[in-house]
Amino acid sequence: MKTDIKNREDIETVIHLFYAKVKDDPHIGHFFTKVIPVDWDKHLPIMIDFWESILFHKSTYNGNPLAKHQALDSKYPLKTDDFQHWIKMFTETIDKHFEGTNAETMKQRGISIATIMQAKIIFSN
Repeated sequence: MKTDIKNREDIETVIHLFYAKVKDDPHIGHFFTKVIPVDWDKHLPIMIDFWESILFHKSTYNGNPLAKHQALDSKYPLKTDDFQHWIKMFTETIDKHFEGTNAETMKQRGISIATIMQAKIIFSN
């Protein structure tokens, strides 16, 4: 039986499962493995802090995700379908393992953030 996302440990589960899929994904994996190779030991805790801040209003994240994605775009242009694919993978990961109010909030915030980044990166060029 699935439960809601209740704490940092649940966010860790989502993030680790999601990025395990992303690394090998033929559509967007190259952004993380070739364009700007990710140091996963550093990146995953940052993503967990980010989502803990977003979902549980903790002050654990300090960064500028838009700037990171703009730097990525300057090396290998992002396209609308890249964002849409990320959204699909992210929501599928959450749906497979969790259900409830926080799970829905995490999906909706992910969609909103990806949509805003897409608009600022792709449609502002």
